[in-house]
Amino acid sequence: MPVTKSAQGALKQQQRRLKENRRTKRLYQKSIREMKKDPGEKSLSKAFSQIDRAAKKNVIHKNKAAHLKAQLSKLTVKVAKSETKDNKKSKKKKVSKPKPKSFKKSSR
Repeated sequence: MPVTKSAQGALKQQQRRLKENRRTKRLYQKSIREMKKDPGEKSLSKAFSQIDRAAKKNVIHKNKAAHLKAQLSKLTVKVAKSETKDNKKSKKKKVSKPKPKSFKKSSR
């Protein structure tokens, strides 16, 4: 336990900061997990917001924030490409109508 009054105050301050930092870290990690489960524009913007907030509060380094955001963007692009491929494949599978039989004219 701290002896001096200033050391006691510093301990309280440190505990408050630790609690807030853990909360911030938990929030950005949760938003990243949600983004990986269901990638989309809404979850991407939420994850970006939480990551930027953590970097601003110095919970994570700004370069780590940039790295995480790049990974999530890449994931979103990959999912978008696979969706467009699926759409193209489904468009190609058109059912063709049977051609009517043509009758040959007899040459008499």
